[in-house]
Amino acid sequence: MNFSAVELEAYLDEALPVEQMTRIEEALRRDRGLLAELAAVNARRDGGAHSVGEIWRRRRLSCPPREQLGGYLLGVLPPPVMEYVTFHLEAIGCRYCQANAADLRRQQAETTAAAQTRRKKYFQSSAGYLRAK
Repeated sequence: MNFSAVELEAYLDEALPVEQMTRIEEALRRDRGLLAELAAVNARRDGGAHSVGEIWRRRRLSCPPREQLGGYLLGVLPPPVMEYVTFHLEAIGCRYCQANAADLRRQQAETTAAAQTRRKKYFQSSAGYLRAK
């Protein structure tokens, strides 16, 4: 199976869907020529030959910041931004942003009692270090 240089770069950036990442990894295990091609792509990238697209992908310039992901989960973003974040998470399927959103969902799901218990433990662990005025 032949893979393009763009696909191999996306593989190195872990920016492909899981199924495609798996196909490339399996092919790399069987095909030493493909492995050499991947090494050449990686050497070119490390050698300073950068394209605008590569810089865009590596710096994740299209990814919304964590604060926007939180606003998305709360449903408080302006409609155009809400549409973009939905597109980025669902259509593009950005794994980094999906993981960030999952972490924020987990934090939101934490019960009030659990949060209060955690805060109480923090307070108790520092109570001896606080001085009364």
